[in-house]
Amino acid sequence: MALVPKLASFSSSLYNSPHSRNPHASNPPSICSFNCNLSTSPFTEKHSVERYQRDQWVYENQLGQTLSCPLPSSSGFIRENEIALQLPELKKMLQVLREKRESEGKCGGGGGGEGSPRGNVFLVGTGPGDPELLTLKAVRIIKNADLLLYDRLVSNDVLDLVGPDAKLLYVGKTAGYHSRTQEEIHELLLSFAEAGATVVRLKGGDPLVFGRGGEEMDFLQQQGIHVRVIPGITAASGIAAELGIPLTHRGISTSVRFLTGHSRKGGTDPLFVAENAADPDSTLVVYMGLSTLPALAKKLMDHGLSPQTPAAAVERGTTPQQRSYLQ
Repeated sequence: MALVPKLASFSSSLYNSPHSRNPHASNPPSICSFNCNLSTSPFTEKHSVERYQRDQWVYENQLGQTLSCPLPSSSGFIRENEIALQLPELKKMLQVLREKRESEGKCGGGGGGEGSPRGNVFLVGTGPGDPELLTLKAVRIIKNADLLLYDRLVSNDVLDLVGPDAKLLYVGKTAGYHSRTQEEIHELLLSFAEAGATVVRLKGGDPLVFGRGGEEMDFLQQQGIHVRVIPGITAASGIAAELGIPLTHRGISTSVRFLTGHSRKGGTDPLFVAENAADPDSTLVVYMGLSTLPALAKKLMDHGLSPQTPAAAVERGTTPQQRSYLQ
């Protein structure tokens, strides 16, 4: 089985850790202030008020004075504490779903239990941020989900489309803070799909373009879970259209190349820049590259790309908070 049993043993060991040992405490520590302010970001920042309001169901009866007292600044402690606090409600929801699945199986003559139909997982691309760029299929699936696991770069406007009875769970990642490891995300998807839920994995852009959708799809299919991929407008297409920049242009650019600007372990050096990336006849699109931009530009010029090559740097593209620099 999947994540919830594993988290149960993990959370019990957590309260014996040096971070949380307290001889007078009989309950888990509650989530308190993370300097939560209403975010001006179009996306879900890791400790924003908006995030905890959306995910409030999973902290049922445990939030207490949610925004009033300080926590240790260790991101590892905060992550572990959040997982431990979420565990009871995750287990409760799983139990409800399993009972519903068994009941429907009996009514349908299937006898319930393991023979009852499993749920489905949808990997849904939400585009670069503008909700009007969603596909009709994506909107329909978002509105009919039981549980939605969403990333940081799914915009607030897109999350407003979620149905009133659905549950949201943040699994976003930022540099230095992963609310869930990739393996934990896999197990969450599996647990709820096995319980018969319609599970939606919401990703910014397109699930199969630097979204790790392929890893999630492979894992679930190996466990016998049916996975559907709903494409989204990838950032390259959405932002290029917003700026009026063609990705290909006859006589100027005959191909497009997508490159990750992510560095290893959050450093300032790009992950990889191949010599053929510095092709003057191709459009090079770098994803997640703002923090590594100086090193990236130097490597491209070292490989022969002219310093006079036209370039654009864009942040939060297609949202009202878009910032861009064109040269």
